Amino acid sequence: MNTPGNGESIDTPSAAASATGGGGGGTATATPGNDTDDSKQNLNQVINSIQKTLGLLHQLHLTVSSFNVASQLPLLQRLNALVTELDTMQKLADNCDIQVPMEVINLIDDGKNPEEFTRDVFNSCVTKNQVTKGKTDAFKVLRKHLLEELEQSFPDAVESYREIRASSAAETRRLAQAQGSSLPNGDVKVKTEHQ
Repeated sequence: MNTPGNGESIDTPSAAASATGGGGGGTATATPGNDTDDSKQNLNQVINSIQKTLGLLHQLHLTVSSFNVASQLPLLQRLNALVTELDTMQKLADNCDIQVPMEVINLIDDGKNPEEFTRDVFNSCVTKNQVTKGKTDAFKVLRKHLLEELEQSFPDAVESYREIRASSAAETRRLAQAQGSSLPNGDVKVKTEHQ
C-alpha cells in the first residue's frame, strides 16, 4: 500500500472498497461497453471478495477460539480458503483504479466513520462559498456606490459608460447565441450591468 503525505490520495482498491462500507450485489459478469459500468462491476467484485474474506476471518476466529485436535483439518481448510480469497481479492483489485484521500484512510485507522471526511469537506466548501458570496456582494455594493457618486459628479460620462456597457453586453449576447454557448436551460452566458 502506498502511503503518500498528508493531503494526498492513494491508489488502493481494497482500501477504497472498505472505505465505502462494503455492501453490493452479486458478482457481475464482464460485458463490453461503458468504462463506468466496468469500473462499478470491478468495484462490486472487490467488495464481494472483501465481504467473503470477512466471513472467512469470522469462521477462522470461531475455529481458533474453540480449537482442539479434531478441528485441525477445518482450521487448515479455512486458512487455505482465506489465502485463496485474499489472492482473488488482490487480482480483482488490480482492475480497480480508485483514488482514496489519505484523510479517509487515517479516519478508518482511527476507528472513525469515513463519512466524517465527506461532511467536513462539504462544510468547508459551504463556508468558502459563503465568504466568496460575501465578497461578491460587497463588490456589487461598492460598484453601485461608485456609479452613484460618479453620476453626481460626471452625469454625462456615466451615461456614456452605461450606453457602452449595454451595447457591449448586447454584442456579447449576440456572439454567444451565434456560437451556441448557451446554458442547458437556454439562457446565454452574459454578464449584464447591475445598477
